[in-house]
Amino acid sequence: MTSSSNPTPPVSVVPVIMAGGSGTRLWPLSRAGYPKQFLVLSGSTTLFQQAVQRMLALASPGRVALHTPLVVGNEEHRFLVLDQLRELERSGTAAAVPPAQLLLEPSGRNTAPALTLAALQAQAAGGDPVLVVTPADQTVTRPEAFTAALHRAIEVAAGGAIAILGITPDRPETGYGYILAGPAESGQAAPVARFVEKPDAPTAERYLAEGGYSWNSGMFVLKASVWLAALARFRPDILAATRAALEGGSTDERFVRPHKALFAQVPSESVDYAVMEQCPGSGIDIRVVPLDAGWNDLGAWDAVWQVAQKDSAGNATVGDALLADSRNTLVHATSRLVGAVGLDNVIVVETADAVLVADRSRSQEVKQIVNRLTAEKRGEQNLHRKVHRPWGWYDSVDEGPRFQVKRILVKPGASLSLQMHHHRAEHWIVVSGTAEVTCGDKKVLLSENQSTYIPLGETHRLANPGKLPLEIIEVQSGSYLGEDDIVRFEDTYGRG
Repeated sequence: MTSSSNPTPPVSVVPVIMAGGSGTRLWPLSRAGYPKQFLVLSGSTTLFQQAVQRMLALASPGRVALHTPLVVGNEEHRFLVLDQLRELERSGTAAAVPPAQLLLEPSGRNTAPALTLAALQAQAAGGDPVLVVTPADQTVTRPEAFTAALHRAIEVAAGGAIAILGITPDRPETGYGYILAGPAESGQAAPVARFVEKPDAPTAERYLAEGGYSWNSGMFVLKASVWLAALARFRPDILAATRAALEGGSTDERFVRPHKALFAQVPSESVDYAVMEQCPGSGIDIRVVPLDAGWNDLGAWDAVWQVAQKDSAGNATVGDALLADSRNTLVHATSRLVGAVGLDNVIVVETADAVLVADRSRSQEVKQIVNRLTAEKRGEQNLHRKVHRPWGWYDSVDEGPRFQVKRILVKPGASLSLQMHHHRAEHWIVVSGTAEVTCGDKKVLLSENQSTYIPLGETHRLANPGKLPLEIIEVQSGSYLGEDDIVRFEDTYGRG
């Protein structure tokens, strides 16, 4: 009598998408309140949405069983994440797995605490899944090659090792860290011999000539238990503090909220410094899986130029841009016509409230401008003129002494908070759609071309009861027009 062996069950995989970070080197398009991962910089979807789609493509019947994805990001960006996930879900792209769960960081503590939150949450759901960890701000031009490399990394991680994706280098890049691979056994992924910091140009050229080096992609594949055990060995302080913050927090709907004060006490450290760079020679099995899939982390405007479509002179344009006698130049126009003559190796980025002009070879240094903006407490570092909110958006189209004009869009079925202002009155004019206006103890419906007045100090609310977007023009007048002059009494979105 013969017996047939049981088939190997599929590997349980939890995608972990790291959606934090401010993307300062892509200013002025990327801002702290609307960072680069939520922008459309390549293709027709945002970088974050592309990362989600790549993770969902890992599902493979009988081989990989995908479970609820975990998105780790800043609490201030929670509605950006939710809106972009819902766009994918409505399109059917994200229908293969349960809707993603959002782990909301009350403050930025770098990637090691972020991954620890995800590992603890993944184990809380039961089992010990393999975590596929990816930043949300990268591009890939060959998705099939990406999926194949990740499947290989999942096999390595299912055996108990840490798999790190190493990008096959095609130039002596000084902006990335490098991984040196050791000798590999037949059919096995090569062990990591050591990690190398960002090199200078001659050293990068030597790495490329010698071979055996790859760029550190920031993508890791490992079991939740393997990460937690390595962290307990090298940085038990991060593990204990993160666990306390998660256990002291709360969960509502799709949001997991660590305890704010406890999370602020978590040491800030990267995955690389906390664990990965300690692993070679420590007895922890860490291996590099090659990735040659047209990868780019879009870490600066030069990288955006590299992946963009170009004309015969090497110029790339986005938006309304006209170039003459220019070469190897990127012009990104957002709100108006930009003309450029006689430029060579230059970056020009235009938004409604700021313009960047930079030598393309020095685009990494844009962060110096952002640091100046931060030091001078200027708003251009944090928000665009057009500001997205969970209910829609507003665009500050004009302002002067004691007045400000805004264009406001409210999504169908959405409403602003029930609120009051101490220092300003407001006039609202309906441009399109239907507005439900609460003012004191009165509630009225306004349609196109109708208007209303909200006196200073009056409790009020704007809502869209219709099925079409509501657009209004708001004119504020008063002694102080800052966004912090809001007293909220009721709010659908949990804002204080």
